Amino acid sequence: MPAAAPLSCYAVTAPGLEPILAAELAGLGLDVGESDEGGVAFTSGPEGLADALLGLRTANRVTVRLASFTAKGFAELERHAAKVPWGQVLPPGAAVHFRVTSKKSKLYHEDAIAERLERAAVLAIRGSEAIRSATSAEILEDDVREVPRVQRIVVRVFRDEVTLSADASGALLHRRGWRLETAKAPLRETLAAALLLGVGYDGSVPLTDPLAGSGTIPIEAALIARRIAPGKLRRFAAEAWPIVGAAPFAAARLRADARELPKSPVTIEGHDRDAGAILAAINNARRAGVLQDVSFTRAALSHLTPRAGPGWIVTNPPWGVRIGERQKLRDLYAAIGNAVHAARPDWRVALLTTERMLAAQTGLELVERWKSSSGGVNVRCFASES
Repeated sequence: MPAAAPLSCYAVTAPGLEPILAAELAGLGLDVGESDEGGVAFTSGPEGLADALLGLRTANRVTVRLASFTAKGFAELERHAAKVPWGQVLPPGAAVHFRVTSKKSKLYHEDAIAERLERAAVLAIRGSEAIRSATSAEILEDDVREVPRVQRIVVRVFRDEVTLSADASGALLHRRGWRLETAKAPLRETLAAALLLGVGYDGSVPLTDPLAGSGTIPIEAALIARRIAPGKLRRFAAEAWPIVGAAPFAAARLRADARELPKSPVTIEGHDRDAGAILAAINNARRAGVLQDVSFTRAALSHLTPRAGPGWIVTNPPWGVRIGERQKLRDLYAAIGNAVHAARPDWRVALLTTERMLAAQTGLELVERWKSSSGGVNVRCFASES
């Protein structure tokens, strides 16, 4: 495809979060296409791609379609691979890694598929090299503050249809660049953002997380309230692409900076009884640039300060099989409900958990907003009705 042609993009997210992600894309003014399990298609030029990478809060990765063709044998695969426009995403001297999955296809040997594609790319791009080990490729993209040194190509072979997509992200997008310290059972930044956006949180009312851990939910809430792009502190693979380059990202960063508010318009708090967790949260907030916007305090759940509404209690309590015994968890969820009833009866509540039964233990009127998975565990968002 010529450089001026629209890019066929795909934003990847956890299954169940597609409507939230589609709303984010539309909010960025992008041409949103169809959704399927785990992602949303969109069409964009380089500028819109840069806006998406900087601004999406719930996407794990963004890819751009490079080629699609039918191949039932290796000779056919090699013939098509020689015609792939590798130079659009691989500059001279590039390192490239192919991540291949094959299902229900005559070409089923994934390493052999990768080998043929590696050969075609290296022949096409002067001075390039293939990185076979996925572990090595991940090590080379470890510092999110730098443009990745390895370009990942995602290859999907299904019913003999081969689709090649260039990973525009580099490191997964939940890696914002600020969470270097964690407490027990940390929540991914993208899932924390989904918990907030999925209940309509827009930073216009106060928010408290009474079980804040290392601060992920309050920090993501502060980023939303300040209109700070989640990708502000990091770099992306597409910045090195000949078809995109650094200029669209420089312009996107200027646009993002112009949207920022100087401070949060509302109070955002995080509490935890673990002093180490609070220290980690403070350090993470400082790196994220929102320390002035979030108050972190060492406090037990039962010490929730009384406040009038409106406002949100948003939290990620321990989950079923993952931490603690079932009876202790029932008591904890009941304590959440008691604390809200006693101190913040006018506030709405959102929480992430594994079971409807645990949410019911709060005694609050909560409805299921969405369900997804995290680390192989099925999770559900329960929240007050609007």
